[in-house]
Amino acid sequence: MESVRSVRLGPDPLVTTITTHSESETSAVGRQVAATLSAGAVVLLYGDLGAGKTAFVRGLAEGLGVSPAEVSSPTFTLVQEYRGRMTLFHVDLYRLNDPREIDDLGLDEMAVEGVLAIEWADKLPRGWRGAIEVHFAHAEGDTRKLSITQSANQSPNHQITKSPDHSDR
Repeated sequence: MESVRSVRLGPDPLVTTITTHSESETSAVGRQVAATLSAGAVVLLYGDLGAGKTAFVRGLAEGLGVSPAEVSSPTFTLVQEYRGRMTLFHVDLYRLNDPREIDDLGLDEMAVEGVLAIEWADKLPRGWRGAIEVHFAHAEGDTRKLSITQSANQSPNHQITKSPDHSDR
């Protein structure tokens, strides 16, 4: 991955764009993001099928002390819970279309207890103040563009940076 510089401009959100070239590089970005998180953090994931959302969550899990082999897409179970140095709640809203079904999941309560990662976050009935948003876009082959938006009201220890020795996936 090439070096990415993150710049904060006043009250606007911090945006980092990263290009990855493999699933393992996408997971590596998730690991790096995990290192910045504390209990109560919410990560909203946006992107088409196969865009790399679950690969990213595998990296988040590994960064939180969970074996990435344990992580699978919770499309049918809706919520997977993984125990590490902090609990990771992995949610997949793909199959839900009624906002009441989403509200019934109790996401607000989960978010307090650990780290909450939500795939298909565009289905949320309302925004999530202070969340980190990760947008995934397909490029050629296994290449993905990740756009990570960090809300300006996140604490400074939630800054996302990328070291120059990582490749761009």
